[in-house]
Amino acid sequence: MRDPNDPRPRLVLVGHGMVGQRFLQALADRGPLAQRVTVLAEEPRPAYDRVHLTSWFSGTTAEELSLWPDGFAAAHGIDLHLGDPATAIDRDRRTVTTRSGRTVAYDTLVLATGSAPFVPPVPGHDLPGCFVYRTLEDLEAIRARAGQPGVTTGVVVGGGLLGLEAAGAMLAMGLTTHVVEFAPRLMAVQVDEGGGAALRREIESMGVGVRTGTAAKAVEAAADGSAGRMVLSDGTSLDAHLVVFAAGVRPRDRLARDCGLPVGERGGIVVDAACRTADPHILAIGECALAADGRVYGLVAPGYAMAEAAAAELTGGRGSFTGADTATRLKLLGVEVAAFGDPHGTGDGVLEVLYSNSREGVYKKLCIDPEGRLVGGVLVGDADSYDLLRPLAAAGNPLTTPPEQLVLPASAGPAAAGPASLPDEAVVCSCHNVTKGALCSAVTDKGCTDVPSVKRLTKAGTGCGSCTKALECIVGEALGPQASRPRGLCEHFDRTRAELYEIIRVKGITSFSRLIDEHGRGEGCDICKPAVASILAALGNGHVLDGEQAALQDTNDHFLANLQRNGSYSVVPRVPGGEITAAGLITIGEIARDFGLYTKITGGQRIDLFGATVDQLPHIWRRLVDAGFESGHAYGKALRTVKSCVGRTWCRYGVQDSVGLAIELELRYRGLRAPHKLKAAVSGCARECAEAQSKDFGVIATAQGWNLYVGGNGGTTPRHADLLAADLDHATLLRTIDRFLMFYIRTADRLERTAPWLERLEGGLDHLRAVVMDDALGICAELDDLMARHIATYEDEWRATLDDPERLRRFVSFANAPGIPDPTVRFMPERGQIRPATAAEVAAR
Repeated sequence: MRDPNDPRPRLVLVGHGMVGQRFLQALADRGPLAQRVTVLAEEPRPAYDRVHLTSWFSGTTAEELSLWPDGFAAAHGIDLHLGDPATAIDRDRRTVTTRSGRTVAYDTLVLATGSAPFVPPVPGHDLPGCFVYRTLEDLEAIRARAGQPGVTTGVVVGGGLLGLEAAGAMLAMGLTTHVVEFAPRLMAVQVDEGGGAALRREIESMGVGVRTGTAAKAVEAAADGSAGRMVLSDGTSLDAHLVVFAAGVRPRDRLARDCGLPVGERGGIVVDAACRTADPHILAIGECALAADGRVYGLVAPGYAMAEAAAAELTGGRGSFTGADTATRLKLLGVEVAAFGDPHGTGDGVLEVLYSNSREGVYKKLCIDPEGRLVGGVLVGDADSYDLLRPLAAAGNPLTTPPEQLVLPASAGPAAAGPASLPDEAVVCSCHNVTKGALCSAVTDKGCTDVPSVKRLTKAGTGCGSCTKALECIVGEALGPQASRPRGLCEHFDRTRAELYEIIRVKGITSFSRLIDEHGRGEGCDICKPAVASILAALGNGHVLDGEQAALQDTNDHFLANLQRNGSYSVVPRVPGGEITAAGLITIGEIARDFGLYTKITGGQRIDLFGATVDQLPHIWRRLVDAGFESGHAYGKALRTVKSCVGRTWCRYGVQDSVGLAIELELRYRGLRAPHKLKAAVSGCARECAEAQSKDFGVIATAQGWNLYVGGNGGTTPRHADLLAADLDHATLLRTIDRFLMFYIRTADRLERTAPWLERLEGGLDHLRAVVMDDALGICAELDDLMARHIATYEDEWRATLDDPERLRRFVSFANAPGIPDPTVRFMPERGQIRPATAAEVAAR
C-alpha cells in the first residue's frame, strides 16, 4: 500500500496495454522512480503481448503472453488497479475518476488508452455470435462460440493484418472460413495490387474464401436468435455462424474530448514532439495520440517510441517523437508478408523492380527513387530479405548492390549482401530503435558474448521479433571467430544445448522446472522448452505427453502428428524399409477412404495420409495400431525412415540384403529423439539406388561388408555424406552407427542437422572417427549404454497414448464441446477427387 506521506509527485497512467507497460519500464530503466505511480487498467489482467495474441489459440498461455514481470510493482512502488478504468478527468482539480467511483489525484497524467475496434453499423452487428478481435477475453468468447453445436462457418469482416489473423484462428478451429474486404485487395494499406493478388492466391489455396470489393450489408439471425447469415453489398450472402469484425480501429480519445483537450479531425489526442497535450500536466502516448507529424500510429513500434519520449520528458531529459518506422513483417495463415518504407512508390520519379513467381507464391517489389535509393517495398511469400531491405530503406543511402539482385532468389544469381553490410546508423530493431552500430558496440565495447546477452542489453529483438534474423547475423559477424561455438541456448539459459545435455545426464534431472531453477532463469520460451524436452526424451525420461513434458512440446509433438498449412494433420505410420504387406496396404486404403484423407507415397518409402482433424487422430491410430502399425515419428525431431533399394533378394546387381538391414536399422533407432530429424538409407550395391550418400547416415553394400557414410543432407543446402569407415562387418557397423548417433545427440546444437554439425565439429571427420571408433575421448562405453537403454525402453508413442485416457483428453477440436468433430477440410482444386468425410459420416461410424 502506498505511503500517504510520500512527498514525491503523483503520476497517474490511464491504460495498461503494451505501450503503457513500455512507459513504466522506460521510467524504471532511468533509475529509482521520482514519482508515485498509479496505474488504472480497464482489463482484468496486467499488460500482455497483443502482437502475438493469436498464438493463444495454439496453446500459448496468458501467463506466457504477459509483459508484467513478477515483482515489478513491488520493486518500483507502482499501485496497479485492474478492471477499474478511468471515466472522467477533472483538469482544474487534477483528478481522475474511475468506474468504481475512486478519485485519484495527479500532478502528471499519462493517457495510454489505445484504440477501439471499429464495428460497421450494419444491422445485426450486435447479435450473439458477433465479436471483435482485441483482447484475450474476446478470444475466449470466440473459441466458446466456435465450440457450440451447429457453428460450422465463420466470416471475418476486414482483410487487413488483424482480419487475416482472425481468419487463421477460425481455420485452425476447424471452421469453414471467409474474409470480406471492402477494398479491392487484401491488406490494401501495406501491399500493392500484385502483392494482394499473390496473397489472395495463397490464402484461397488453404480453403479460405476471399470476397474483395464488397462489404457486409447485414447480419441475419438464425432460428435461435444468434448470427446465422451475412448479406453482402454485392447481393450475395454467406453462412455466418461466427462473425469477427476486424475493419480497423479508432483512437480511444473520449476522456480527452470530455475534458476539453484538443483532438484531431479524425480522432486522436493532439500532442507535441514530447507527447504533451495542450494541458502541460497531461501527456498521451500510443494509439490514442495524434502525433506531432499529424498521424495516429496503430503499430507497437511507434507506440514504444512515444513511451520512451514521454519517459525521457518526465525524468529531466528532452523527449522527442516526430515520426516512426511503420514497416511490417508477419506470417498470415503461413504466408510471409512484409512491407516497408513507401510500399506504393508514390514519390516523383520512383521506379519499380519486380519479381513474381506465381507457381511458388512469391511476389517482391522494390521502389527505387531517381537517386538510386530504396524508398520502400513489398514482399509476399518470401520475406527473408526484409532484414536487409528495411534498414536499407530507412538509412536513405544510394544502393551499392543492383536492386534486381536484391529481389531475385539466391539460386538465380550472385548472393546479395546480408544485414552485416548495413551502415552503422541503420535501425535494425524499430520497436526499440536499436541501430546496427549499437548492436556491434554491445559486443566490441560492452562485453556481450552472444545473442541473448546483446538482446538483454539493447532490448533489440524483444518487441515484435521481426528483426531476430538480422540481429543474429550482425552479432555473429561482430563476434567473429568466437561465434563459431554457439553460446547460450536462449535468454533463459547461458549454457549451450550440449552443455545442458551433460548437466541433465550427469545430475539425473528429469524435469524442465528443476533444470531452469538450478541452471537458468525465468519461465522458458519456445526455444528452450522443446530443446530440453528433446534432451529429456533422448535420455529416456518417459512419454512425451506425460506430466510437465507435455507442456514443453511444440505443436507437432503436442498432438503426435504433423500440422499442415490448412490446420489439419497428417498421419504417418512407420513402414520399415518400405516393406509392407497386402493387408497393411488395404488397411491404409480403407482408413483413407473412411476418413476422406489424401494419400501420398513419399520419397522415404512410406504412405502419408493428409487431412485428419485433431479429434479423428485417435480413431485413425486405433485402426492402424490394431493392424500392426506404429508411429512413424514424422512429427518429431527423431529418426524418420531408413530408405532402401530391393537389394540382392531381387536385384541382379545387389551384393547384400539392403532391405533386411534397413528394417533392422529403422527398428533399432525408431523413436530416437535428436536435435533435428534424422534420415538414413541402405543401398545394396555401388549403384546407390537408395541415395545413401545424401542422408544423415547411409550404408552402401560392398562384397566384403558395408561402407558407412555420415553427415549428408538434402534440402536447400545439399551435402554429400563423408565416408566414415569401409568394409565393416555387421556388428561393427551397428556399433559405429550407435556411437555416431549418440555422440551427435550429445554435442549438437538445437535444430542442427548432422551436416552442419559435422562441418562445425572441431577436427571434423578425423575427430569423429577417433571418438566413435578409437574411443579417443573414453566415452564409447557411455554411448553404447545410452543406445542400449533407448532400444530396451522403446515403446510406440501412439499405442501408449491410446491406452491412457488422460493422454487422449487432449485430442478434441473444442475443449468445451469434445464430441463435436471439425467441419470439412478443404483441399486444392486439382485434388478435388478426394472428398473429406463430413461430420455426420464420422459420427455415424
